[in-house]
Amino acid sequence: MADSTTLSTSRLGGLARSPKASRNVIGAVLTTLTILCLVITFVFLSAVVFYVVSKGLELLRPNVFFELTPPAGVSAGGIGNAIQGTLIMLGIASLISIPIGVLASVYLVEFGSGGRFGYAVRFGANVLSGVPSIVVGIFVYGILVLTLGTFSAVSGGVALAILMLPVVIRATEEALILVPDGVRQAAVALGATRFQTVVQVVLPAALPAIVTGVILALARASGEAAPLLFTALFSQYWFQGLFKPTASLAVLIYNYAIIPFDYQQKLAWTGALVLITLVILASIFARLIIRQRKM
Repeated sequence: MADSTTLSTSRLGGLARSPKASRNVIGAVLTTLTILCLVITFVFLSAVVFYVVSKGLELLRPNVFFELTPPAGVSAGGIGNAIQGTLIMLGIASLISIPIGVLASVYLVEFGSGGRFGYAVRFGANVLSGVPSIVVGIFVYGILVLTLGTFSAVSGGVALAILMLPVVIRATEEALILVPDGVRQAAVALGATRFQTVVQVVLPAALPAIVTGVILALARASGEAAPLLFTALFSQYWFQGLFKPTASLAVLIYNYAIIPFDYQQKLAWTGALVLITLVILASIFARLIIRQRKM
């Protein structure tokens, strides 16, 4: 009888330990897969950065930032006007997409959650995020370029804003959702209105994630050449106005990488290196601002 009881207890203990052992095995496997995926991602990222740096350093000198892009076959010049145009069009796109995206996300999370209109906005943002950039370029070409009668920085900025908008909306929405409801309830309990709670409590708490989303949107927009070919085109000169054709790094890389002139191809690699560097510097700058705000 005692042996039977001992055997039953042993079996129950084994059954109790079995799920725990299974969870440990599954956890170890998933942890290993996560580390493996991280290593693969880091290897590919390092390879891309190393290759771009090795190719782009050849012409990376101070005067390349202050000289105009050269015509085909001319072995002199820089990318100064392309950098200038890229920053201007990204600025226009940010002025359009960031306020609209943040306000749309605030509505979705704080006021329109569960409503039909909120669902339609969220669905539209998801669909817009999958629209090819060249389609956006053609759309802005038909709406703005043909209306204005010219390629322009404004048209390029609007095209980039459309590409940035769904990224800003989704990132801001996720950031606002992660803010605990207890924070909102505490603000209301202290007498804050709904508007004050959102502006002074919720948005500051979600700011780091929102800034990260904006940087991702800028990173995506800065490398898009297709919509700029239809909207801003290109220019061999410095910025001449919001309603004039404007140079950009993405279009410069596209144009110079496919022509059979060695200097222009090297300049395209330098442009790619500068573009990656601008994205990295923007990310670091945003992180520093957020850290100082927390302190």
